[in-house]
Amino acid sequence: MFLRIYTVLALFLLVVAGLPAMAQPSPVWNAADIKLQLNKLDTLGSVLYLAAHPDDENTRLLAYLAKEKLYRTGYLSLTRGDGGQNLVGNEQSELLGLVRTQELLAARRIDGAEQFFTRAQDFGFSKNPTETFTIWDKEKILGDVVWMIRKFQPDVIICRFPADSRAGHGHHTASAMLAAEAYTAAADPKRYPEQLKYVKAWQAKRLLWNTFNFGSTNTISNDQFKLDVGAFNYLLGRGYGEIAAESRSQHKSQGFGVSAGRGSSYEYFATIKGDTPEEGLLDGVNTGWSRIPGGNAVETLVNKVIQSYKMEDPAASVPTLLEIRKTIQALPEGYWRNLKLKETEQLIYACAGLWVEAYSASPTVVPGYNMEATVQLINRGRLKVTLQQIDLPGKNNIVPSQELSFNKFTSISNTLQVPANTPESQPYWLSESHPLGTYIIKDPLLVGNPENIPALQAQIRLKIEGQDFVLNRPLQYKYTDPVKGELYEPLAIAPPVTGDLNNQVYIFTDNKPQAIPVKLQAMADGVHGTVRLQLPTGFRVEETSLPYQLAKKGDEVELRFNISPVKAATANYVDTFTVVMNCNGKDYTQGIQQIRYDHIPVITLFPPAAARLVTVDLKHNGNKLGYIPGAGDMVAASLRQVGYDVTELGEKDIMGGHLEQYDAIITGVRAYNINPRMKYWQPHLMQYVSNGGTLLIQYNVSSPLVTSDLGPFPFSLSRDRVTDENAAVTFIDPKDPVLHYPNNITAGDFNGWVQERGLYYPVNVDKSYNKLFSMHDKGESPLDNSTIIATYGKGRYVYTGLSFFRQLPAGVPGAYRLFVNLISEKK
Repeated sequence: MFLRIYTVLALFLLVVAGLPAMAQPSPVWNAADIKLQLNKLDTLGSVLYLAAHPDDENTRLLAYLAKEKLYRTGYLSLTRGDGGQNLVGNEQSELLGLVRTQELLAARRIDGAEQFFTRAQDFGFSKNPTETFTIWDKEKILGDVVWMIRKFQPDVIICRFPADSRAGHGHHTASAMLAAEAYTAAADPKRYPEQLKYVKAWQAKRLLWNTFNFGSTNTISNDQFKLDVGAFNYLLGRGYGEIAAESRSQHKSQGFGVSAGRGSSYEYFATIKGDTPEEGLLDGVNTGWSRIPGGNAVETLVNKVIQSYKMEDPAASVPTLLEIRKTIQALPEGYWRNLKLKETEQLIYACAGLWVEAYSASPTVVPGYNMEATVQLINRGRLKVTLQQIDLPGKNNIVPSQELSFNKFTSISNTLQVPANTPESQPYWLSESHPLGTYIIKDPLLVGNPENIPALQAQIRLKIEGQDFVLNRPLQYKYTDPVKGELYEPLAIAPPVTGDLNNQVYIFTDNKPQAIPVKLQAMADGVHGTVRLQLPTGFRVEETSLPYQLAKKGDEVELRFNISPVKAATANYVDTFTVVMNCNGKDYTQGIQQIRYDHIPVITLFPPAAARLVTVDLKHNGNKLGYIPGAGDMVAASLRQVGYDVTELGEKDIMGGHLEQYDAIITGVRAYNINPRMKYWQPHLMQYVSNGGTLLIQYNVSSPLVTSDLGPFPFSLSRDRVTDENAAVTFIDPKDPVLHYPNNITAGDFNGWVQERGLYYPVNVDKSYNKLFSMHDKGESPLDNSTIIATYGKGRYVYTGLSFFRQLPAGVPGAYRLFVNLISEKK
């Protein structure tokens, strides 16, 4: 009950205050940071930047607005970037969205803006807004934008893109269209009236378009309002071009590391709605304390604390800050009152030298089981601070009142039972199955939040120089790595047992049983029960159920089930099975997955313990494949699923090995973009083809390439693509042997594809190549260069822009059949 009431109350207060719905860490500001925040305390203005994806934001402008102009600055990204490619790992779709969410949060910690999202899912490249809005639920996503405008209450809204084809992407154009419609709708109480229980209608002063000069598209002009954002901030010791470069370089999964810019840099703005600014972006907006009733008294005190601030003694500012807090508390409830009250309290903690954090002794805890929790505090200022009370989830007042002596480290540990109703760690937008394009979010108060509110928090009540304070600190896991030192991880709330599968897809080419290993892991001590598989029609399992018993948390056991199709694979069929674990009389169906990269926090989630079962009428000749890894794809693993012996190739294998032992060699996606050695390996690969081998190159982007000589005969790469995964495919030469050996390829093999047909198709193709397919998106001319094949010497060379890197891991039967044909040559 405590947890439920606390969560609802916290959400409501955060909405009213206009703050991001996340517990704040203990302040770690230095004296210069504090000076900057004091200056910000005197500024009551806000700007919301709006675009479609991670990386669309103008980080230099965000940094300038947040740290130079000291406005409350937010970036509303409609999507989490789920539909892109991954240059650092093999996460795709929703998992890639998790990575990019954390990359955006890392960027915001650098440039000082806040991060928000709608429920829109990035479904891949879209050529126009009409296509985009056939996949996105426009009314719901518009409602999310309206919600964020009403919640954030921006004085000015800035969109990154225009509402026309110059935006270059259907999502980009859609973001501008939604910004314009939401600008008006947010002020209309008749639009989305259900939101008005929590927020009020809001009219921004103006909507601007941050024009740009990208490549061949120049949308800036001298008659537009312009702003020099290249200033140098002495308190920060950096210019905004330097801050922006570090911020943008957090988009590592996209390979967006950039060099720092220095000196003057102008941003240009066209007015979409409202009046045009002349002197500054917030012309006509009162950004001082006089914008709220009773604010003049606060302004006087804020000016006093700014003028008297001593870098060498921030604690001397605490008495005035306490007076400011008391004066703000007396103001009527409102957006700026609540926001500035929170800012003042953070300044008090920082100036007082207070450090307060809360930890779990374990990285995972289970509802209904015990956990060890520790709260640590230190008063590093010479102020009178009294610890009055500590409340932990389900356990209140765990310590008697005590004074926190100067610079004395205090650590208080306690054993508590995790409340049984604590939700497991699942990103809130992934907690429900969702249609393509739009996530299902049942709790409207969660909309916009970048991540989950920590489920377990400690509440610490302090008295500082006679005033009462309440601090909320999330319970985290803290540990020491022998190389990296002290590290933090978000605390994961787990089921008592998880079941993990080796693969997400199991391919059956006949009706022989496959042994499916299920690895069970105990998330708590003393878990036991039975495990079974819930199978779809058309499959059977030899074992009805199997018992398990795990004594200690972290113990593992692997159980094997033998699954087979009821009939031999004479047709393509796809369905899903689920692992069901019974523990203490309750069924659990979750696995565990962790995403670990050094540049973002550890991501732990508990997806369904499920996988696809695919029957496919598949034949292949040859067995031994070489694979040159690219930018994080799962094609090699998928090929192993259908019986190939796949070896990953490196420098020694290619430069000095015996490539003739491989029936075919495949390069991973974007290998020629990311691997500089491909330039030197290419002659050896061409010699391998000439000697009778088969080489298949998967898609690369058009620039940058480590070599332009991708094939034995000339061609170049374009940005051409077919984004409709259901686009009709025509066989240019239906009698081409590639379409008939070893599998007879038909139009049915292009059924069930996901996200797209393909991307970055070849152009300017030499006549020595054969072209297999023609396809196009609605209203466009046919593209016949998705896959090109040439005989070179004794062997076969294939370049394909078809997105096999998505289709094979998704278990698309026809994609397997076609891919096998491309790498199989009749000898």
